[in-house]
Amino acid sequence: MRLDGRTAVITGAANGIGRAIALSLARRGCHLALADIDDTGLSHTAELARKDGVSVSQHHLDVADRTAVSNFPHVVAGEHAGVDILVNNAGVAVGGTFDQISDEDFEWLFEINFWGVVRMTRAFLPLLRASEDARVVNLSSIYGVVAPPEQTAYSASKFAVRGFSEALRHELEASNIGVTVVHPGGVATSIAENARIPAGVSEEEIARRQERYRKLLTMPPEVAGEIIVRGIERRQPRVLVGSDAKVISLIARLLPASYWKVLARAAG
Repeated sequence: MRLDGRTAVITGAANGIGRAIALSLARRGCHLALADIDDTGLSHTAELARKDGVSVSQHHLDVADRTAVSNFPHVVAGEHAGVDILVNNAGVAVGGTFDQISDEDFEWLFEINFWGVVRMTRAFLPLLRASEDARVVNLSSIYGVVAPPEQTAYSASKFAVRGFSEALRHELEASNIGVTVVHPGGVATSIAENARIPAGVSEEEIARRQERYRKLLTMPPEVAGEIIVRGIERRQPRVLVGSDAKVISLIARLLPASYWKVLARAAG
């Protein structure tokens, strides 16, 4: 897929993988409509992307706000001639076991991680259909391939993104719109540090969990962004980001019912 001169909409673009995807696309001459709730981070991403000479618009958007999402294509259409790529990257996490996570926190996470993806896709399909070559890129996770303990909400949402993306790909096979689902492994973003913590979890437990995940999140976001954009160029239906994601995915395929025993043992 040629990216020069195309336009991509990216959610969660203020930092981390979203920013990295934006900058990798900008280096290829792709214009950008950047969205996030973090206006300061978003401005920095836009500033960096404009150095490559592309047109960049920035938009304050909460993907959990269904009215804002429904109106967003009209806002983007006022800034850009069309949309060729939609990257649904915005995501959050909730720490804790299922017993610790309230219904409210579970639903809050799903509104962003899953319903945000569904609603953004529905909203932008008309603009994507107007392109002769378009793509929807949905960020799942390696936790959309395997489901560790203390990740009931996050894994459920990322498995849902995977299922939605794969079914949508099959529905759109005869159209001009391709679908890529992305499964990043341990990318060094702030998602673990910014995770919502359930009431009643001690500070010691929070510190223990954050330290454990910090050790797993090692890949620079810039590397992840480049891998994802290369996957878009190659029209890959599925992108595993990182050697850890590839190994974990293989183990899960070989041992679908007992992979966690192997992975937990390997993690020490």
